[in-house]
Amino acid sequence: MILQRIANRGIRLGTLFERAAAKHGANVLILDHDLDIAPELGRRATVAEIADLIDDFASRLWAAKVRPGQRVVVYKSDGFDITLLACAAARIGAVPVLLSPQLDGETVAELVRRTDEPFLITDQRKLETVLPPAVFELADRVLLTSGSHPGATELRTLAGTPRVAPVTMPPDHPTLITHTSGTTGTPKLAVHTGRTLQARYRPQATVVAPLIRRRETIAMHVSFVHSRLITALAISLFRGFPILVLADADPEHVADLFARLRPGILEAHPNSFKEWEELAQDPRRPLANVKLFSSTFDAIHPRTVQTMLNASRRRAPVFGQLYGQSEVGPAVVRTFSRRRGPDADGRCVGMPFPGFTDVRVVSRNGKEPSEADPGFIEVRSDGRIATYLGEQARYDKQVDDGWWRMGDVGYRTKWGCVHLLDREVDLIEGFGSTLAAEDTLFAKLDDLAEVVIIPGPDGRAVPVVCTKDDKPLDRAAWNAAAASLPPMAEPVQWRLADLPQTATTKIKRLELAGLLAADAQAA
Repeated sequence: MILQRIANRGIRLGTLFERAAAKHGANVLILDHDLDIAPELGRRATVAEIADLIDDFASRLWAAKVRPGQRVVVYKSDGFDITLLACAAARIGAVPVLLSPQLDGETVAELVRRTDEPFLITDQRKLETVLPPAVFELADRVLLTSGSHPGATELRTLAGTPRVAPVTMPPDHPTLITHTSGTTGTPKLAVHTGRTLQARYRPQATVVAPLIRRRETIAMHVSFVHSRLITALAISLFRGFPILVLADADPEHVADLFARLRPGILEAHPNSFKEWEELAQDPRRPLANVKLFSSTFDAIHPRTVQTMLNASRRRAPVFGQLYGQSEVGPAVVRTFSRRRGPDADGRCVGMPFPGFTDVRVVSRNGKEPSEADPGFIEVRSDGRIATYLGEQARYDKQVDDGWWRMGDVGYRTKWGCVHLLDREVDLIEGFGSTLAAEDTLFAKLDDLAEVVIIPGPDGRAVPVVCTKDDKPLDRAAWNAAAASLPPMAEPVQWRLADLPQTATTKIKRLELAGLLAADAQAA
């Protein structure tokens, strides 16, 4: 059970930057892209300037008739202004609903329908090339961040409207709605309150405090529609850390920025770190000043961890891995150092946050959960979302007396460490952990950019592989690396860019399996 309860007034998303500006107003925020809502601001601004921009757009939303409690869907071209618009909506008591720019138009239309006639913030390009005309009927009103379109209101026409005072909603009122990854179908809409977001913030801030004792520049490449970005920003803003926000994960672009700005903290998704392994070979040493690497929500391959740590020139760099889920936030934490070699068990995702989260593993078949017979991983956390919007029964199905089923299988060691072996839906009975097998292949094959083991049409394990620069797979090296693993079908090589991915760069394994089955049928 959770060991302690701490007073929680909620994270107050709408005034996040304003309160940070009161302490560190001259602190800087650097972007690698222009904001659609304020291109004139450029790519470097103070926290005070960002707070004023949020205040400005909150007043524009108020002038557009957005009121407290109403939902505001944000679905626009990728950029940090997605997050800033969420803050602006929350500032006047509205509830922002953040949808990934990668979602297709029909999925967005369905999620807009589910939010029950919300305001929709989008842009001309999305309206003309992605969204179906039906969104005008599904939304109360369509607002544009850029461009123009018949029947839509351009936010730029509302510039100069009188500023309005912030609206403080109760801590248990919805303050943000995000969508789940969609790896198993149409995304669900996760409802966060101020209290649940604050419950996620506290353990992360507690863990970071002893690791970083001086002012460091933090670089973030986190999906702008993910709740994780809110807590990461809060930790950085209130400590006065200069912030570099990345929209583009291209390794050459990232290397250029890091070589110039020398971040001391780096926050990104696991697949982004994997893509950045080549930065370790850059003669400019763009990762040399990184003291803390932080990866969110998924286990990460040991090869990637060691590559990052060895690229740092700090005396004792740390790689922090957080395992969790959109619905509960980070639940388990593990740290790596250079002392942990490349053979460190990548399936061990760590221990619960003392006093904040707890984990149990429930048997699938009456047997004690173990590596050979994993059980269902369940988490208890005050950071758990309030519901799935419009799908209460679906939400209730995953809760058992306060325990949330994660959809993963694994086990706990006698020391309490949580081992993640697979997603429930990805289990291949008799094969063992596909994730552990992928770790083994990554450790032995330097040319691998990605490997995903999925069930084929006949039930056999099929490895889908991507190589760096799309070079032909070295079959002799592959056979040697796979010799110690359970039997698999012949590897199928794909281009990395062709793999279906979520907003947080996770591979959609079920969709990939469907594509393979379709290819096999066509052949």
